Amino acid sequence: MDLEAEREMIQRCLTGESKAWDQLFAEHYEPVGRYVFQISSTFTREDADEICQEVFLSVVNKLDTFGGKSRLQTWLFRIAANKARDYHAKQVAAKRGGGEIPLSLQAEDEEGNRLIDPPSSDASPIEGILKEEDWRLVSEALAQLGGSCQEILELRYFGDLSYTEISSELDLNEKTVSSRLSKCRAKLETVMRDIFSRRKMGAFPSQVPSKG
Repeated sequence: MDLEAEREMIQRCLTGESKAWDQLFAEHYEPVGRYVFQISSTFTREDADEICQEVFLSVVNKLDTFGGKSRLQTWLFRIAANKARDYHAKQVAAKRGGGEIPLSLQAEDEEGNRLIDPPSSDASPIEGILKEEDWRLVSEALAQLGGSCQEILELRYFGDLSYTEISSELDLNEKTVSSRLSKCRAKLETVMRDIFSRRKMGAFPSQVPSKG
């Protein structure tokens, strides 16, 4: 869906047109579900479906807050990341029996200005060193990159979009997508190595929960 058609669909949704909402769900539910399922190796299909329901309930209630600074799918992915984080935190708390939900050191709003960056099955410079307990640090690394690098890495590795889909999503040609991804992966690797190095030196003693 091109940008103009997407904006038109959003406006129709905001006027309460049921067919527009059906179109939005048909267009985005499956990609969001696929994205959520990849966020944690512990999520089952049922977990992903439950999270997706929470995501789209939030969308129904908050679509009027969508500022249009990114494509709708990017916004949805960020809401999904927040919902998945909360869901995962509840699972961890339940396993530990403490009943307390650990909170991120940096809060996020519903528009998802920060994204938890989970392990991916795709090859990447940081593959093999990421574990679920490191999500907060990876989130920090993506936040340090910010901007176009954060967006394109999210779409490729955690939204599971192809180069063609990213090209359409960001209005770039595929050669630019390939080049930008390569540069951004290198930048992420540099930031990640610095963060993990500082963590090993004890700079983040309270940010990484121990396994229960």
